[in-house]
Amino acid sequence: MARAFNARVRHREFSPGYLVLRKVLHVTPDSRGKFSYKYDGPFVVKETFSRGAVILSDMDGTENALPVNVDAIKKYYP
Repeated sequence: MARAFNARVRHREFSPGYLVLRKVLHVTPDSRGKFSYKYDGPFVVKETFSRGAVILSDMDGTENALPVNVDAIKKYYP
């Protein structure tokens, strides 16, 4: 069963300079229910770590302090 699952998993690799969208993981008080945004961004990948963590920065260069898991981001194509 694990071999069948692992055959379908796609490895996602992010390099510094990539544009990505970050998944909104928290519920905001003024959320619009199912019509709220699912992704936030775009952000620029600043640094990558082993085991799937990245540091993101805003488009204007402001760096976020906390790392983000690769599972919570996806590539952005302008």
